[in-house]
Amino acid sequence: MPMINEAFYALFTGVATKEDIDTGMKLGTNHPMGPLELADFIGLDVCLSIMRVLHSGLGGSKYVPCPLLVQYVDAGQLGRKQGLGVYDYRKSPGPTKPNSRL
Repeated sequence: MPMINEAFYALFTGVATKEDIDTGMKLGTNHPMGPLELADFIGLDVCLSIMRVLHSGLGGSKYVPCPLLVQYVDAGQLGRKQGLGVYDYRKSPGPTKPNSRL
């Protein structure tokens, strides 16, 4: 979870775009998802709750939830489950090819 929080700080401070953060981490760590995409998959509200528990239990500035993460959650942008988070999942890709095996 700290990796996800650090990715939000990188986005918040303008270090890189969300796409660059995710691409860099996918290429650099060989993960299937970047940290911001993973946060959307988990749920931004869940990520925020975990960071708050870590901060209250462990202290330390590295566990302080990024203000940008808090802003997303406060705005109701919770990730894939809401259709909108760091990325917009509301766009429908259009009709898909039917599965011929059904």
